Amino acid sequence: MNTFMVSTLAFIAGVKNRLTNEEKGATAVEYGIMVTLIAVVIIAAVALIGTNLDHAFDAVNVELDKVV
Repeated sequence: MNTFMVSTLAFIAGVKNRLTNEEKGATAVEYGIMVTLIAVVIIAAVALIGTNLDHAFDAVNVELDKVV
C-alpha cells in the first residue's frame, strides 16, 4: 500500500508541474497579444498624427510663400 501511495503522490506532483508550466505559457501568449495590440495602436496614432502634421506644415509653407 505504501508504494501505491508514493506512486500516486509522484503522479499528482507531475501533473501539477505540467499544469503550472502550461499556465506560464498561456500568460506569455497573453502578454504577447497585449504588446502586439499596443504596438498596432501606437503605429496607427503615429501615422494619423504624422499625416495631420504634414498637412499643417504644408499650410504653413503655402502661407510663407504668399508672404515672401
